[in-house]
Formats: sequence, C-alpha cells, structure tokens
Amino acid sequence: MRIISAKTVISSAALAAALVVPGIAIAQSSEVTFHKDIVPILQRSCQSCHRVGGVGPMPLVTYAEVAPFAGLIEYKTGLRDRAGTMPPWYVEKDIGIQEYKDDPSLSDAEIAAISTWARSGTPEGDPADAPEALVFDDSLKWGAGEPDLIVKMNPITKLAGTPDWWGEIDYIPTGLEEDRYVKSVEVVEVNDVDYQAGTGRETVGGRYIFHHMIWGTSQLDENGERADGGFAFPWPVHEVGRNADIFDEDAGRLLKAGSAIVSDSVHLHSNGKDTTGHLEIGFRFHPVGYKPKYTAAFIGLGNGVDISIQSNSDDQELHAYTVLNQHTKIITFEPHLHAPGQRMCLEAIWGYTVETLSCVGYDHNWVRGYPYANNSAPLLPKGTILHIIGYMNNTDTNPNIPDPRNWQGSGNRSVANMFIDLGIRVTMNDEQFFEAMEQRREALNLGPNDHVIGCPLCLAPLVAPIVDDEEDAEAGDEVASND
Repeated sequence: MRIISAKTVISSAALAAALVVPGIAIAQSSEVTFHKDIVPILQRSCQSCHRVGGVGPMPLVTYAEVAPFAGLIEYKTGLRDRAGTMPPWYVEKDIGIQEYKDDPSLSDAEIAAISTWARSGTPEGDPADAPEALVFDDSLKWGAGEPDLIVKMNPITKLAGTPDWWGEIDYIPTGLEEDRYVKSVEVVEVNDVDYQAGTGRETVGGRYIFHHMIWGTSQLDENGERADGGFAFPWPVHEVGRNADIFDEDAGRLLKAGSAIVSDSVHLHSNGKDTTGHLEIGFRFHPVGYKPKYTAAFIGLGNGVDISIQSNSDDQELHAYTVLNQHTKIITFEPHLHAPGQRMCLEAIWGYTVETLSCVGYDHNWVRGYPYANNSAPLLPKGTILHIIGYMNNTDTNPNIPDPRNWQGSGNRSVANMFIDLGIRVTMNDEQFFEAMEQRREALNLGPNDHVIGCPLCLAPLVAPIVDDEEDAEAGDEVASND
C-alpha cells in the first residue's frame, strides 16, 4: 500500500487528470463502475478530506461508504464552480486562464462519469479494476510540506451558542535567530473537535472556531516589547478553508530575526459545541544565502468602504480598479467577499485591450487562493489597469444569506461585506520584465499569431522588435552622418 500525505493527492492533479477517466475510455466503456471509474476520481480529489480521520462529514473510500451518497456526489460535483461544489475549487472553465497549481477540480469527463454511475444503479464492478488503496499519514498535516519553523499561538476556548468575537490576541515570538527568506507559509487550526462525531454543522466552518486572522510580524526589543511603534509587516490573511500560500520562487518573503506574530483582528465563532483551539503558523525557508530576484508588491484592489447591496436582488455588481505603477507578475488570484458573494472576475485593461484573466465562483465557507501555473501567471506592463467585478446575490436562493429582506453595507463582520482581491503579486524592473516574457515565449513555443492571456506584450518583440535607448541613439547618429 502507498503511504501519502493529503497534499500528495492534490499536488498530483495535473498528472492524474491526464491518466484518469479519459473521455474516450468512458465513451467506449459499456458500463461505468465504481472500482474502475469512480475510485480514481475519489482518490485524487475527495479522499484527502473524506476518510476516517479527515475533516469531511463522511468517508468516501469503500463502495459501501460511497454508494449511499451517489446522488449527493452527482449533485455536488455538478455544481462545477458555484458555492457548495465539491471539490471546493471554483474556477470557471470557459473563460480566462485555465492553468493553476494544485488544481483538484474535475474534468467534464469525470463529472459525466459520476453522473452516469449514479443514474445507472451505482454498479460496483470488479475490485481488481481499482487502483491501489491510499493510506494517509495524518502526522503530515501541512499541505505545502513540513515547515522549517512552526509558531504556535495561544489556545482559546469558544463556548457553544456564544456570539462571534473580534479582537486582539497575544503576540508570540517566532524564536528565529537569523533573517530567513520564506518560500511558503501556511496557517492551520488545531482543536479538540471530534471530526468523526461531528459538531452538528456539516460545513467547514462548523469544524473550526477561527473564521479568520489578519496578522503580521513585528520586531521586539530586548525587553520583549514591540519596537516598531505598532507597525506590523503584513502576511497573507488566514481564513477558514484556505490553502497554503506559496510565494514565487524568485520572490521569497523576509522573516526577520527577533520578530513576533501579532494580530489585532481575529474573528472567532461558535461551531455548536464548547471548543478549545489554537492556530499554528508553518514557515518553509529558502536555503541560507538565498536572495529574492523580484520585490513583493502590496497593491490595494478592492472596496470595503461604500458597498451597497440591495435587498431581495440578484446579480448586483461591485467594481474596483487600480493602476499598476510598475511591471507586475500576478502569482495568485484570491477573491474575498462575504455571504452575498457569488463570483468575482479579474480583468486587465491595457491600451485598447480588455481581457478577462480569471472568473471564479465564491463560497464564504471555503476561501481559496488560486495560484497560477508558472507559464500562465499574468505578466502585466506598468500602466495596466486591474479591474475586479463582484457579483452579489442577496436573495433567498443564496443559502448563506440569513434574511434577504435586509440591505447590506460595508464592514468587517460576517453580516457586513468586503470586496477585495487578496492575491499575491510581485514587481519587476524593465530588464526582468522583458526576460520573463522571453522565457514565456520560449516555454510555450509562441509564434507571431499566437495569443497569450494575461501577457499583452509577450508577442510585441515578434511583430515590432523593441530596441533600447542606446541602439536608438546609434541609429540616429548613423542617419545624421549619412545626411
């Protein structure tokens, strides 16, 4: 038997998608069976959560466990990119960039296979047709890999039925004795909830008590007190259901020696039973001596001030814009909305070109970041306008809305609203930008008639070669001498 971590299932999605349940094989097969067609899908995209010891509400491993839920699985996977879909990955597959890292979503062929199997009496088939069973090592709780440094925050108890709480928590020193560059950071909640017994709420939020933590790192003085006047270097927000943040290989984030984890914005909620839990922050480091090539960009894109969402109304739009002052590479797209949010799109406006980079559905119970694949991450020249569009549903067709008769405005509380792209971005100088576009052209073998979503200048050197100022000057001198 294979022993793997939960992350291994998701990180192998690209390879598995090419090998599992190809459309031609399904079309030629006389019968879709559990062992031959369904188990590979479950192993790749479901069992990391839906298994004994996992956080899913039921295991989906054996035929006896899966068959009773066939109709529910058909419904959930058929939602595709809207709230409630499983696996929780909401990228719309008919628009924008389609290549992402660690994409667990199902193909059209896989969704069709599940539907056919569910509607044809859930045939079991031959157990010999099934792939080797997975064995999960639950000591590996870190999706991005075992951290080099783990900082444990103080435990907090949230009592059943008590109101939500927002506030500041104790700062915790990292214990780091030398500056190190971070390649990934991940925040996990550890609590005393018995996942198998359930909490009475079949949602991710029902498993946890921390909804989010906006946090940073702050320097401490010799007395262990904050020495930066209250400033905290920001790190990616922790939210329930969120995946790990993996920074660009050429843009590691600096974690300074003698720093501490600080937060004045933690949101706790009751999960239906008395629960004690704490957060653990895991850092993976680049090797000693690593120096980043690019600079992390903290670009505000969103609106949390004057949001107005009307009652009993669907398809309401919110808009926000920002202009890029430097060449920018977008590493991840991460929509952040609240309960009325149904989807968000990211557009790039360059000259006369308006191009949709990504559209994703949104589920406030599963906040996801979408890391672009290496050769798909948008490369945008300075002057580009980034535009996000949010689509809001404040009607009784949205199960996350407690009462659609209420108007909703801005605010930090779950009953108020935010509209932000929290994605990771880096900036480049001219030389780095042209080098990145050249690498993109070579990696994708681009020709002058090809189109690259998210790289408006990638093909410019092929049709209108760009020369530097020195070459321009030499050409001008030559023309003048000839005259």
